[in-house]
Amino acid sequence: MVFGTTALPLALTIDRFTNGLTRPFFGWLSDSHWPRADDVLGFGLEGLAMLLWLATRQHAILFVLLSGVVFFGWGEIFSLFPSTLTDTFGERHATTDYGFLYMAQGIGSIVGAPLAAWLHEVTGNWIIVFAVMIAMDFLAAIMAIAVLKPLRRGYLHAPNALSENAPLPI
Repeated sequence: MVFGTTALPLALTIDRFTNGLTRPFFGWLSDSHWPRADDVLGFGLEGLAMLLWLATRQHAILFVLLSGVVFFGWGEIFSLFPSTLTDTFGERHATTDYGFLYMAQGIGSIVGAPLAAWLHEVTGNWIIVFAVMIAMDFLAAIMAIAVLKPLRRGYLHAPNALSENAPLPI
């Protein structure tokens, strides 16, 4: 029990709230203060929160609070991925590119659950499943700096980068 209610329904309520707050927050952060490093913050925050969440899973209050932080980090993708995609590959095929990105997210959600269940079945432990998710969050944060930032820099500094007919960077 947390604040007179069971932890899971309270965590789910807070998750919805923080997931809604994350979109304008990361959009504002990207637009005004910290462009493209916000992906590092979002994925890193989610990975760290999940790591702490896993380490303190026996404490109901921390479960509820960290659950909100996890969803705060997770929701940034919905406000940042469209602009990141356009900033990286240009506007020429932005809607098609975003369609593929959104389809990949759907395919990931369909494939991810059976893979997580299989990993649990093989190891007999959900901690391994969460460890893989945490590692993927940190990998995404690192890739935002090591891969995405140079790709974006290459596009923005290419001749005619802001032109409608600009070629896609290689």
